[in-house]
Amino acid sequence: MAFVTPSAAISAVGSTNSSFLPSPHALHHFSIPVTTQSCRRTPRMHDGPARPPPPPGMVKGKDFMKDQSGNVGLDINSGAIQRRETTPVRVGDIIIGASNPVVVQSMINEDTLDIDGSFASIKEMHEAGCEIVRITCVSMAHAHAVGFIKEKLRKEYMDVPLVADVHHNGLKIALEVAKHVDKVRINPGLYVFEKPDPRRTEYTPKEFDAAEEKLRKTLEPLIISLRDQGKALRIGVNHGSLSERMLFTYGDTPRGMVESALECIRVCEDLNFHNIVISMKASKVLVMLAAYRLLSRRLAEEDMPYPLHLGVTEAGDGEYGRIKSTLGIGTLLAEGLGDTIRVSLTEAPIKEIPVCYGILQGLGLRRTMVEYVACPSCGRTLFNLETVLHEVREATKHMPGLSIAVMGCIVNGPGEMADADYGYVGKTPGKISLYRGRKEIRTVREEVGVEELVSLLKQDGVWVEPVEVVKSPVTAA
Repeated sequence: MAFVTPSAAISAVGSTNSSFLPSPHALHHFSIPVTTQSCRRTPRMHDGPARPPPPPGMVKGKDFMKDQSGNVGLDINSGAIQRRETTPVRVGDIIIGASNPVVVQSMINEDTLDIDGSFASIKEMHEAGCEIVRITCVSMAHAHAVGFIKEKLRKEYMDVPLVADVHHNGLKIALEVAKHVDKVRINPGLYVFEKPDPRRTEYTPKEFDAAEEKLRKTLEPLIISLRDQGKALRIGVNHGSLSERMLFTYGDTPRGMVESALECIRVCEDLNFHNIVISMKASKVLVMLAAYRLLSRRLAEEDMPYPLHLGVTEAGDGEYGRIKSTLGIGTLLAEGLGDTIRVSLTEAPIKEIPVCYGILQGLGLRRTMVEYVACPSCGRTLFNLETVLHEVREATKHMPGLSIAVMGCIVNGPGEMADADYGYVGKTPGKISLYRGRKEIRTVREEVGVEELVSLLKQDGVWVEPVEVVKSPVTAA
């Protein structure tokens, strides 16, 4: 292999060599010199159960990545997303991948040693629609505390699927906490952690192989434990915490991220463990996109159809944090990549959940709320569109799965709202036309428009009375 120093890799930024990227549209400035030989050693196969086959009816991995156009994952005739074929991975009572809905998850920010506080946060998150909850586990004391949290959930609420986050040199911690959770998440760059040597100028092939073997020996006991317990593993690579040898070999690049994950996947496959989910997180959206696209191609080439966990790490807060997360997660989902998502915000974790469901709703992957179609307003608008949209939403927001269009005039209204279940369209000054699908049902006075819309819903038998408190509006798939 041609080994390079970080400075050499950095000097390659801006090169036109993009052979490792998944498409001609990917970012060529992440390129690094191509290795002359693979560091992958021949897999050691053991007897054991085979990987479960993916279900029929989904896009096959090797065929899926052949289309290098901008329409990867999208059916150009229907506009529907053709999802990448993946094997099912069970996490508690939730299944990630295959033809299952994209799963929403997040992470509480309580100290795991605070058993009551962690229990309360997990319960609150789950009631808000978080289907899998992650907790941090930095010591043996934390690992033991997780057991008490899980027991309390079972007795006082329900058995929420839990993931334990294990980091620096965490084998013993991981083995203990694996007894109590449904999935363990490791970061390959930290799981076998050695402090970088500032005096190092190169990583020889012998040193690289020795470090890889150390990772293998440290990872094998955890894999065997998870395999024997029927539990799952997330191989969670972070752009900001690649191991020193990966940085020297591949540079601080998406390729380094992918190679880091593939090392761990091969260890899992050698031990016939396939309950794996993989993530490639970065705080820069473009790095994240390049890493996931490359990973998907490499997994297809090696016939490893494992589910992907999508996220933009350290996205920040407020509107910009939501925009970054939507750009990264939404782009990949539209390409058919991704089986579970987490939006990472510097806010209370519960605020991440509506963003996740909003992304999925916007792409048509899950319908867990009412879909409102509304024009941006213009000089032709015959009523206060913003006010009326708010009134319609307040009257109907408790009926997930319904699609309602609120259009300001008849010029574009009937055509633009054609896919909606019901329509509220300005017809003439002071008059509103109500539609069922494309068919105009009746014209009513503007001041009773919302009331008449509700009456139409009742007439059609689709109306349900709102409940006083809705703990989780995201139960539908």
